[in-house]
Amino acid sequence: MSQSVISRWNPRELALTVLFLAPAVVGLGAFVIFPLFQAVYLATMGSDILGNPTRFVGFQHFEELFTPDFGAVLARTAAFTLMVVVAGVVLPMTLAVPLSQRLPGMRVFRTLFTLPFAYSASAASVVWLLMLNPAMSPVNWLLQLVGVAAPGWTTDSGWALVTVAGVTVWMVSGFNLLVLAAGLAGLDEQVLEAARIDGASGVRHFTGIVLPMISPSLFFVIVTTTLTALQSLGQPQVMTDGGPNGATSTLVYSIFNQAFHNNNSNYGLASAQGLVLLIVGVLLAAVQFGVIERRVHYR
Repeated sequence: MSQSVISRWNPRELALTVLFLAPAVVGLGAFVIFPLFQAVYLATMGSDILGNPTRFVGFQHFEELFTPDFGAVLARTAAFTLMVVVAGVVLPMTLAVPLSQRLPGMRVFRTLFTLPFAYSASAASVVWLLMLNPAMSPVNWLLQLVGVAAPGWTTDSGWALVTVAGVTVWMVSGFNLLVLAAGLAGLDEQVLEAARIDGASGVRHFTGIVLPMISPSLFFVIVTTTLTALQSLGQPQVMTDGGPNGATSTLVYSIFNQAFHNNNSNYGLASAQGLVLLIVGVLLAAVQFGVIERRVHYR
């Protein structure tokens, strides 16, 4: 059947098909397939001081990952991702509900709340470093007004990861707010009115009617926020440089540290960690699409 269909295509259609597919295939090969095989190759090779592959070492780099230090990196990555995803979804949802009301000035507030979406990771990190600088911090000044002692936001090991996660939440909230507000704006008014007539109101109305209707948007936000959290590098690099004492050294930062920071050039170990990150991402995607998506109500 497929051969008969192909035989009916003329050479011009085949040429156009190949022409339109070529950019996507080249991009996929250059930026996905080749780096993946290169990572596998480097993860099994030793390297010299400049990072050039020298000899085959098998699974030695993977064996080096079975240490308490790398376990702590994975734990910090899990904690960081959990904080970013939970706060990065709940906060925009909390803001999107009142901002979706048709009241005067709501467009202005929506624009203001979505501005962080325009910031790069480096720019946002520098801005928040200034905002939390003990010498000039408006945040610390506000805390002092209410009699609360300001912590060492980026110098205290107990607060550094929370601070970096908070900045990441601030960055993703703008985009998530746009998506969730669009989902709320597309709700069927007849369905909402029918639910009110049946007695649904308040929390019951939101959890039983509104939330299932915007579940596709909510699921999309959860997936994209998870990916953003797992790939976050600019925030810990600019704000804390992985410190203090490695308190903000997540998996992506550890890869950067092994491969590029201070001319380490340990590409083999960095590639092994990169493959671990790939496996973590695939497992999370399997859980999200295999479990969470079953609760999504597509219309």
